[in-house]
Amino acid sequence: MALRFGFLSNRSWRRAVLIDGFGASFWGFLGIAVLTGGACYLIRGPEAFSHALGRDGGLVLELLPRVCVALSIAALIWFLMPRDKISALVGTESGIKGLIIATIAGTVTPGGPSSAYALLAVLGVSGADRGAMVAYISAWAMLGLQRVLVWDLPFMGTEFALFRILITLPLPIIAGLIARRLPFEMKLKEEDGPGRVKA
Repeated sequence: MALRFGFLSNRSWRRAVLIDGFGASFWGFLGIAVLTGGACYLIRGPEAFSHALGRDGGLVLELLPRVCVALSIAALIWFLMPRDKISALVGTESGIKGLIIATIAGTVTPGGPSSAYALLAVLGVSGADRGAMVAYISAWAMLGLQRVLVWDLPFMGTEFALFRILITLPLPIIAGLIARRLPFEMKLKEEDGPGRVKA
């Protein structure tokens, strides 16, 4: 039994779980939450602190099912999406169709920067032009499906979510068109050496 759970005493494993698993930003926000909670307790008293804590707990319980559903939907779309074929469809000769495909791919990419930039790197080394890459990462940042389901709809309502999507929908394509027009070569970071992606 001791050998089976021996990894628990491994310092690097604990660091990987606490730091890499949750991310540095999680611990930063947790520290800020603890500090502001302490300030609320000292300044406004225990009654106000208990009231705020109860409201926060209710908000977490309300959001948790939606987060699980949104992540599940996004993960299923991500799994079903033919990523190898997408890389072939967003090359330098793909035109506006390549930007639209890259925008759709960015919209349905789940998770945080680790998953988005992982696919962005795949697109880069697979021959995608810089316009498609810019359109993809812009769509992920502005039109992310899971953010719409988790944040826009619960907090702001359907009307606001649709309004925001309609306004920002063309922006990744416009950004991709601008990126294609810029008169310079784009360098990509590679493990074995520098690479370039031409317009």
